[in-house]
Amino acid sequence: MKICIINPNSSADMTQVIERNARNYAAGEFEVDCIPTPGAPEFIGSYEDAFESEAGMVKLVKEKQEEYDAFIVACHSDPALDLLKEISAKPVVGICEASVKLATMLGHSFSVVSTGQRPIPNKEALCRKYGVEASLASVVGPKEFKADWHSVESFIETGRRAIEEDGTEVLVLGCAGMGHITKQMEEELKVPVLDGVVCALIVATGLVKAGLSVSKIRRYSTRK
Repeated sequence: MKICIINPNSSADMTQVIERNARNYAAGEFEVDCIPTPGAPEFIGSYEDAFESEAGMVKLVKEKQEEYDAFIVACHSDPALDLLKEISAKPVVGICEASVKLATMLGHSFSVVSTGQRPIPNKEALCRKYGVEASLASVVGPKEFKADWHSVESFIETGRRAIEEDGTEVLVLGCAGMGHITKQMEEELKVPVLDGVVCALIVATGLVKAGLSVSKIRRYSTRK
């Protein structure tokens, strides 16, 4: 089995972090490659950034259809996810959709830990879209406008706030580049902490093994 993880931004640093975390999870049981999106911004922080990444993501999915068994969109805004589900014959999984839906299976409520304050409304909107709003305790971010995604202590403190003030039982990391802090957060906070990339791999590999993919009968039909 071979899985393609698309990093919707063009950051080589983040691409390497995502790929390393994904390969650690795969542990040689399946192949995984992480590819940055050509022509995309270095960080997806707005709808405009997401729009600018779409053409490159579409190109990658179309070119790689025969090479990979499934595709993962490795940005917690799930940019172009519906579009890619429509054009791909293979499963396409977004890390936000996978992580928030799995979170509902692991506790009574969950919180998304964002990289800052600005993405919070977007993540709340995605939780409504994915039908998990009833289980959403909160979307929280470091109190500074935007934290560096390496800021472990800042995210631990944010997660602690969600547990103590919002009653959350599960934490979802709101950025593809945060997977390296999962275990440290779990040790400190004593709750499940979900890395979206790992969640998407759980879903994508399961779909491939079961021979399942996106229905093309209505919403994602390519018929004119």
